[in-house]
Amino acid sequence: MPHDTSLIATIVIGLVLAFILGAIANRLKVSALVGYLLAGVLVGPFTPGFVADQTLAPQLAEIGVILLMFGVGLHFSLKELLSVWSIAVPGAIVQISFATLLGVGLSELMGWPLTGGIVFGLALSVASTVVLLRALQERRLVETERGRITVGWLIVEDLVMVLALVLLPVFADFLVSDPEEAQGAGEIVLAFVITLGKVAAFMALMLIGGRRLIPWVLHYISRTGSKELFRLGVLAISLGVAFGAAELFDVSFALGAFFAGMVLSESELSHEAAAETLPLRDAFAVLFFVSVGMLFDPSVLIRDFWPVIATFLIIAFGKSIAAFLIVVAFRHPISNGTDGFSEPCADRRVLVHPCRAGPGASACCRNRRTT
Repeated sequence: MPHDTSLIATIVIGLVLAFILGAIANRLKVSALVGYLLAGVLVGPFTPGFVADQTLAPQLAEIGVILLMFGVGLHFSLKELLSVWSIAVPGAIVQISFATLLGVGLSELMGWPLTGGIVFGLALSVASTVVLLRALQERRLVETERGRITVGWLIVEDLVMVLALVLLPVFADFLVSDPEEAQGAGEIVLAFVITLGKVAAFMALMLIGGRRLIPWVLHYISRTGSKELFRLGVLAISLGVAFGAAELFDVSFALGAFFAGMVLSESELSHEAAAETLPLRDAFAVLFFVSVGMLFDPSVLIRDFWPVIATFLIIAFGKSIAAFLIVVAFRHPISNGTDGFSEPCADRRVLVHPCRAGPGASACCRNRRTT
C-alpha cells in the first residue's frame, strides 16, 4: 500500500472493523466498546494482517478525546464544577495515592526498580476519561450529581497527571544522583512551581478572557447566518484551545478542551455548538478505542498471566474500594436513588442530540438545566 494513503487506510479500515465488531457486540448484549477495542487488536502490530499506522492512530484518537471533553464542558458551568470540588479534590488525590502504592507494591514483587514502580502505579491510578464519560452518557448520568462528581474527579486526576509527568524525570534524576547534592530537590520544587504556574495561568486566561471572547466569537459568527461557518468556528475553538493549552501551557488536550466547552456553556449557543460537534465526536471517539486496542498484545495473557490478574484486581477492586471509602467518609449518598438530575428522559432522542428549546422538545428536555 502506498505510504501516502496510510491516513485514509487507518481511518477507513479502523471505522469499518469497529462498525462490524461493534454491531456484533451490541447484538450479543455487550457494550459496543468491546467491539471497538477488538477492532484495534485486529489492526494492531501484534496480530497478522493489516497494521494501522501507529503514529497516526493515536493522533486521530486525541481529536476524539478533545471533542468529547469539549462536549462535556458544554454541559458544565464553573459553579457546578466548584460545587463538587470539595469531594473531587481529596477523593482523587487519595485514590491516586492508594492506587500508586498498590502499583509500587506489585512492582516490588516483580523485582522492578522504584522509579518503574512509581510510573506503573501512577498509570494504574488514572481512570480513562473517555471510557467513563461514554459510560455516563449511555446511562444519561453526565448531568446528574454523580456525573458532576465523576467529571470533577477526572479533572483533578488530569491536573495531578500534568504535574506528575513534569516532575517524574526530575524525580528520577534525583533518585539516581548523589544523596549529598541538594540540587536535585531544588529542581523538583522549581519544576513543581513552574508547572503549577502554567496551569494556573491557563485557567485564569480561560475563566477571565475566554469567558468573554469565546462566546462573543460564536455569537458574531451566528449572526452571519452561515451554518457551515458556525460549525467550523466551533471546531476551531475546541481544537484550537486544546492545542494551544498543550503547546503553550503544557496542559493536556483533554483539560484544555474541557475548559473551552465550560466557558462556552454560559452562552445560549452552547446546545447548538454541542449538536454541531456530535457526529465528529462520536466518529473520532471510536478511533480512540481502536487506538487503545492496537496497544494490546494478546500473548501477554500467557506470558505474564498472574501480573495481569494482579493489575486487574488493583484497578477493578483496589481503586473501587478506595473511592467507596472516600464517598462514605464524606457522607455522600451511595444508593441508586434519584438526585436533582438523575431522572432519565423518556425521550430517547436525548441520546443522539442535545435538547433543543422550543415547542417540539420533550417535557423532560424542557425541564433540564442548561447551564
